[in-house]
Amino acid sequence: MEEKFIPRTFATHNGSFHADEVTACALLLLFNLVDRDKIIRSRDPQKYVNVEFVCDVGGAYNPSTKRFDHHQSNYHGNLSSAGMVLQYLKDGTIISEKMYDFFNRSLILGVDAIDNGKTTPMVGFCTFSAVVANFVPAEYDVDENKLNAAFYEALDFVFGHLKRLLEKFQYIEKCHDKIKEEMDKKNKILIFDVPMPWIETFFELDGENHPGIFIIMPAHNQWKLRGIPPSYEKKMQVRVLMPKEWAGLSDEELKEKSGLAGAVFCHKGRFISIWETKEDALKACELIVKRMEEM
Repeated sequence: MEEKFIPRTFATHNGSFHADEVTACALLLLFNLVDRDKIIRSRDPQKYVNVEFVCDVGGAYNPSTKRFDHHQSNYHGNLSSAGMVLQYLKDGTIISEKMYDFFNRSLILGVDAIDNGKTTPMVGFCTFSAVVANFVPAEYDVDENKLNAAFYEALDFVFGHLKRLLEKFQYIEKCHDKIKEEMDKKNKILIFDVPMPWIETFFELDGENHPGIFIIMPAHNQWKLRGIPPSYEKKMQVRVLMPKEWAGLSDEELKEKSGLAGAVFCHKGRFISIWETKEDALKACELIVKRMEEM
């Protein structure tokens, strides 16, 4: 059967579209498995019988024949066509387990959950799925040509987002060894002389059990002192807060309250502060640690 497939073709249903099949298609485009000019949108099974990848239509989930639908009654999993395709890419070693986890945690879990009705976003919270759905024309009786054009607009948007996620993942991986080298020192203060993404790698390398409480690294022409979260899931929290009296202050007010001439700004949430030089950031950090030890 597989020999009859027309290589690099993709099919999904026509009409209105959702984030899951658009994302499934964009993933296959991103990893160079299908061609944009070989996409078919139809609910007529005869039109995609020889298509290589069929997503979100067809009533079958069978990765071996590249069929990725989740609407049939005999499928009881939590994946949408997006999650199914991501799983296929991992199982076929097209992407690594690590890349799979990154894409899943960054985007696909949410697309799957919303498409399958497993979660309802709170009022005022705009999800990625909602943004993609907003590409669908507002008119209910819009003609097929306009719907197809809107699908391709959405596809280009999702492809661009996935491409940037891939670039981010690759950059995080590039910085991995530098993060590990600094973590291996087991210091309370981790210092980097160049800015880099650190939080994903920190917690991948058992950061929850690391003694670190602060990160110091450049921020444009200044330096930031950032508290380390207790876990990746609680990344908006920190193990140690900046002093309460610094909260929300900047420039002269912060210089006066901190007693440090290089003070620039302290966020009111007390998880990050900005300093003129690396030495200023170190002094601020040492002051906080000293206060902790005196308590």
